[in-house]
Amino acid sequence: MKKNIIFLGIETSCDETAAAVIQEKEDGSAEILSNIVSSQIKEHEKYGGVVPELAARAHVENIDFIINKALTDSKLTIKEIDGVAATAGPGLIVCLTVGLNIGKSIAAFADKPFVAVNHLEGHALSPGLENKLQFPYLLLLISGGHSQYLIVKDINNYEQLGTTIDDALGEAFDKTAKMLNLGYPGGPNIEKFSKLGDKKFFKLPEPIINRAGCNLSFAGLKTAVLRESKNINENLQLKYNLAASFQHTVNKILLKKTKEAMRQFRNKTFLKEKIPFIIAGGVAANQSIRENLIIVCKEMNFTPLFPNIKFCGDNAAMIAWAGIKRYKKKLIDNLDFAAKSRWPLDPSAKYLKGPGLKL
Repeated sequence: MKKNIIFLGIETSCDETAAAVIQEKEDGSAEILSNIVSSQIKEHEKYGGVVPELAARAHVENIDFIINKALTDSKLTIKEIDGVAATAGPGLIVCLTVGLNIGKSIAAFADKPFVAVNHLEGHALSPGLENKLQFPYLLLLISGGHSQYLIVKDINNYEQLGTTIDDALGEAFDKTAKMLNLGYPGGPNIEKFSKLGDKKFFKLPEPIINRAGCNLSFAGLKTAVLRESKNINENLQLKYNLAASFQHTVNKILLKKTKEAMRQFRNKTFLKEKIPFIIAGGVAANQSIRENLIIVCKEMNFTPLFPNIKFCGDNAAMIAWAGIKRYKKKLIDNLDFAAKSRWPLDPSAKYLKGPGLKL
């Protein structure tokens, strides 16, 4: 297999239209030749959340320009790349289909190998864009649609230790911001306004905190925020106090559950010292969560590693990088690969959402 593999990556799983060209250098590190992300915040801001049909329409309108921009910035042509990777799931089907289909079309037209990438694997491997990663490592993936602890054993080899049984953490942040009328996107605004509030003003619940294991739950916390928000009567300081209390409670939950995940990781891998702990996904950009988890790592003798802020949210650089890594493992896909709204990294893990759940 040739050295210096170059891939075009395409990402349209939700409301970011993105394309990137990434090269793996001879020493195994990544060189980012281009990384273009088109945000749709303004299109969805007035709705307080992503509207799938509007997002898909924006992808269709922007995708050609974004891909051409990524190629132009990389100073390469389609003929000069070695393969195409596109997000195939999980995500919004109407959005996924746009990037996936154009990725397959480019691969077919240029006679290049095609790799369908799991968006979650993109996040899991994203710190590798700037760091040398060694397997196994513990991963906390926290984003708008997913919150889970995983052992990353290798490319395409994951073991889930815990997951959310209801809302993802990013979803809880966004919905809390919407309840408090703090604007969209919710996560960054909760973090911003939390700095103006008293984090101990409201006593909020910590759902399933004392149950065994490292599963997470945020629905009860979100409901408590809704109940309190009805009593603050547009009082700005109380809004800031509630935002701060919400974020503080999230950090308490993550502190306890992360320690449990670390204990499970050690028991399963028998590794003892300076174990890599990677925190990835959009919520990993939150500074207070970073500081909280760094404290946990010092106590538990793990080494924290966060992606660069620009690689926390949805981006195509991580998709291209995951594509390269899968290509090197000969994990190449057919051009009839279908988009998947749900696609767990650990296919053997139980699905823990819905009525009748037993923990």
